[in-house]
Formats: sequence, C-alpha cells, structure tokens
Amino acid sequence: MRQIPVDTSSATAMVAQPPQPKVKDRRTGEIATDQETGSALVTVDVLFVMNGNAEVITVTVAEPDISGELVMGTPVALTGLVARPWENEFNGQKRHGISFRAVAVTSLVTEPAKSKAA
Repeated sequence: MRQIPVDTSSATAMVAQPPQPKVKDRRTGEIATDQETGSALVTVDVLFVMNGNAEVITVTVAEPDISGELVMGTPVALTGLVARPWENEFNGQKRHGISFRAVAVTSLVTEPAKSKAA
C-alpha cells in the first residue's frame, strides 16, 4: 500500500475530538486492531494548521501510542504521520479518500506545577 510521509515540522496540530475506538465492523461493534502488534486502534480528530490553511483530519493510532491527556484544544505532536490513499466499491458506488496514520500522538502540554501546601 502506498504511504506518503507528511511533514509536520511547520504545522500546528491540536485535538478537535478526543480519542475514540476505531470500529472495524459497525454491525458487530468489533474494534480494529494493529496488524503487527494486535493493539486496539483509536482515531483522534486533529485540527491541522499549515501555511494559513486549517483542516480537521482523522488520525488513526494504536491506543498504547497515545501519551498525555488528549482533550479538545490540546496541542499535539503527530510522530510518523503518513497519508494513505484508499478506494473501495460498495453496492456499485465507488468511494475514495485519504486516511492518516501516526506512529504516536503526544500531548505537548507539560504537567501543571503542583502547588506547595502551606
């Protein structure tokens, strides 16, 4: 399958929707898993801003490769982001698009300093 690396070095990314389990089969509710590790996959909607353009993209990542609390508005790093063109046919209708997969999604928010009790 073709994979196109995405340069995120000059982009800003923040969580638009927190991680959700990636469903493999909507009829059965089966959760998708990584073919190599067997880990459950999740999707994170990310606001991706680059060169003055903003777009919400859905990024798939293995659940163990999410670090930090990913709530709406959290700035994140998208490690190893690749774009994968896809195409399928269902009931005679052809569909196509681009899916995004990352090696890791990491919160860029540092832990808040703990206040000292007096």
